[in-house]
Amino acid sequence: MKQNSIPKEVIYVVETLEKAGFQAYLVGGCTRDLFLGRKPKDWDVTTNATPEQIIPLFTKTFYENDFGTVAVVNEEAEESLKIIEVTPYRVESVYTDHRHPDKVHFSEKIEDDLKRRDFTINAVAINLSKGAIKDIIDLYGGFKDIKDKIVKTVGNPNDRFTEDALRMLRAVRLAVELGFTINIDTEKAIISNKNLLKKISTERIRDEFTKIIMSTEPKKGIEMLQRLGLLSFIVPELEKGIGVEQTQAHAYDVWEHLLRSLQHAADKNYPLDIRLTALFHDIAKPQTRRLSRETGQFTFYGHDVVGSRETSKILEKLKFPRKMSDKIVKLVRWHMFFSDTETITLSAVRRMVTNVGKENIWDLMDVRVCDRIGTGRPKENPYRLRKYHAMIEEALHDPISVGMLKINGADLMKLSKINPGPKIGWTLNALLEEVLDNPKLNTKEYLEKRALELVALDEKELKKLGETAKETKDEKEAENVAEIRKKHHVS
Repeated sequence: MKQNSIPKEVIYVVETLEKAGFQAYLVGGCTRDLFLGRKPKDWDVTTNATPEQIIPLFTKTFYENDFGTVAVVNEEAEESLKIIEVTPYRVESVYTDHRHPDKVHFSEKIEDDLKRRDFTINAVAINLSKGAIKDIIDLYGGFKDIKDKIVKTVGNPNDRFTEDALRMLRAVRLAVELGFTINIDTEKAIISNKNLLKKISTERIRDEFTKIIMSTEPKKGIEMLQRLGLLSFIVPELEKGIGVEQTQAHAYDVWEHLLRSLQHAADKNYPLDIRLTALFHDIAKPQTRRLSRETGQFTFYGHDVVGSRETSKILEKLKFPRKMSDKIVKLVRWHMFFSDTETITLSAVRRMVTNVGKENIWDLMDVRVCDRIGTGRPKENPYRLRKYHAMIEEALHDPISVGMLKINGADLMKLSKINPGPKIGWTLNALLEEVLDNPKLNTKEYLEKRALELVALDEKELKKLGETAKETKDEKEAENVAEIRKKHHVS
């Protein structure tokens, strides 16, 4: 651990407690991360002071829980330091609901606090002197487990998981986040106690599941959940894909394909909604699989439609936010968009953009890439996909038209007192050409003045001017489309 790795805000909290005559130790995930050379996401201090003794020592705090934790507020600090939690040494009673201790008692001994913690790697306490380590209390071999990269419970794993069943998910999450393995006895206890996960609230399960999905190795995390029997309490629908073979275009069964798609989303550092779409996009393949008599190949007709309904149920059950859920369901529904660039039309692309929404179309393309890599194909961006990107961009870009002008045909007729007819079109095209040459001219004042000059011209002269301007507009639009295709290296 570097000498300067502990922020001044944390040092201040520790020193303030000690100057008031109390003990103070850093404990939990922050000490583990310090030993690993990682930047802690939050900071926890434990002390023999009670909440009533802690609060007066600091300028701004809040205290709103049953566990004695006082939040010391640092409003000007960076995000991870805005709140530093200070908790008295605790002794906990039984957990009759397998979620929370029935009672919490404060203690005078750090040893009492460490023995109630979940994993050895979180049960190492360090005492500071001017920001440097002065003392380490490691009663359960946590420092060695950190060095050996092992997740192991403090004491008997059955006791720890009986107390709080969510710790089973937390073991998996820590393993994938840190690149650790789970101790064999701890694994056996997870398998034995997995049914206790039914006692845990959906929100707590969802939050741990989300952290696994957002780790750098979510594929390993899902595989670990399945191997330990926990996945069936979270997303049992995924397990139906195990051993379900696909067509020759796929190198893997449905299960492996979905996990590889998810992993590619993580490798690309995509956000949660894209990762979940990658994981669920083929969730309904097992129930829609049929063997074609004509080809002898499996088909999965309608798996996108059925999959969107299944995904909606899963996300609702896990209580994901409605807005996120709606987007994921839409992406699953339309992930099978037509991509034969030899026959696809621009109007079909426009319909796809309308179906999924302009705001989601590029996310859908990211899902498509994950899907492709998940099949076992090594190339992420083949010609067909680049061509589709170009067609989407072409469909999205606003074509050059008189609609870009700050005045329209109705304005022109009212201004010039002329009747509807070709003169209106010729005049608007002539105005558009001027604006294309100099976009600063696209003001209502200039266009009204120039329009009166144009409509005063001889009809033949105005017609020639308008038709020449239209040709210029068409050429400019063709140049724009060519530039889009060149950008994506397609013809």
